[in-house]
Amino acid sequence: MTTPTSTEIPFLELHEVSTLIRTRQLSSREVTEATLERIDDLEPRLQALTTVMAESALAEADRADALLSRGNWLGDLHGVPVAVKDLANTHDSPTGAGTMIHADFRPDFDATVVARLRSAGAVILGKLRLTEGAFTGHHPALPTPVNPWDAETWSGVSSSGSGVATAAGLCFASLGSDTGGSIRLPSSANGVTGLKPTWGRVSRHGIFALAPSLDHIGPMTRSSRDAAIVLRAIAGHDPADPTSSLEPVPDYLQRLRVDGAPVVGFDRKLAEEHFDTATNEMLEDTIETVTDLGWRVLAVETPGFEAAAKEWTALCGVETAGVHSETYPARADEYGPDLSGLIEIGRGLSAVDYYRLLESRRDFTGRMRTLMADIDLLLLPGIGVGSPTIAQMANLGSDQKLFAAVTVPTAPIDNCGMPSITLPAGFTDRGTPLAAQFVGGDFTEPLVLAAGHAFQQVTDFHTSHPEL
Repeated sequence: MTTPTSTEIPFLELHEVSTLIRTRQLSSREVTEATLERIDDLEPRLQALTTVMAESALAEADRADALLSRGNWLGDLHGVPVAVKDLANTHDSPTGAGTMIHADFRPDFDATVVARLRSAGAVILGKLRLTEGAFTGHHPALPTPVNPWDAETWSGVSSSGSGVATAAGLCFASLGSDTGGSIRLPSSANGVTGLKPTWGRVSRHGIFALAPSLDHIGPMTRSSRDAAIVLRAIAGHDPADPTSSLEPVPDYLQRLRVDGAPVVGFDRKLAEEHFDTATNEMLEDTIETVTDLGWRVLAVETPGFEAAAKEWTALCGVETAGVHSETYPARADEYGPDLSGLIEIGRGLSAVDYYRLLESRRDFTGRMRTLMADIDLLLLPGIGVGSPTIAQMANLGSDQKLFAAVTVPTAPIDNCGMPSITLPAGFTDRGTPLAAQFVGGDFTEPLVLAAGHAFQQVTDFHTSHPEL
């Protein structure tokens, strides 16, 4: 691989910059300095980061270079600059979780995912902006990240900063969280690859929760191959999080080949009822692509996605009310309207209401497992409305059709906890990204990642970048 110019470095894929560092064509310090310079240049416009950790990042880069000079290579993340969503604890930087109440909170330990990134040799550039408490709206007193493709286009929620920074070349990978779509929506909006792992695959220790039984932590990257690298570093059981899975962690990078011809389920009726024209055209193009790969596309009937999406808000609200019980309603005036509204929904439900929601969730999960027993992957969009504008999304709370288009392909997959990958899969007439989503059965991350990699071997949507 030839040494890239300074203008080419920001949009290298993670595995490419890793190779350049490992072979000492570039030092980690050179890459980190170039990325910090880009942040200095673009961050005032994009508002993707809450904290830039320049001093510690350069120190980590120097340590990575020193280790490499002695022949010690820690793996594919060695010396590579990444950033983390500002709900993951960092011992050397505040963790505000998009709130005003916790804006100055300084934890004394790293979240397990952050500690594992650091152990793998990654350079932590900074903390990425998110919506208040990882729900749907940014706190009115805080900036909203700007979509690098088009300032009038929605940048997604809640991992908005992660999507913007990864798309704009401000980091080579980022961490996001997904409770109702918060990896998949900003990945779709910003044209990056996002992996939501199986619930429990990645530790939540040291993560500010939105709704613990729905929260998933995962990578946002420029390719499925890069997502495999990050997931390999952060996945696995953590004694500090008893809910993390004991399921062995495979070498995702070594399993990026699809064995045989996967069966892909597609519910055309669901798509026609809930997704817009641009999205459905993208899905048909995706079907054509995977058919050309030799995969079989099977018509399926998905089990109650619309009802599951509607129930998600109440399920999330109950848990969120518990998470915030020490500060809400005691400090309700410090909350923004979206998060406080969700908490009020949760506080307003009875024990019988919650019991019925849990029974419905268990039923939906069982029916999803039955569906996935007959197929390998389920095709959905990353979002059911093609690259919505900020003006459109202002009506999310009042427009039921828009709400369904956003939540139907996302929230149910959190309810059942299955893994999915979101992939750039087209563009609107405005030149903004569209995205497809492949969902797999429990702990089928190797297949999901391999499917994403195969798709990206025959398409180039993921190699397009915004002009900044």
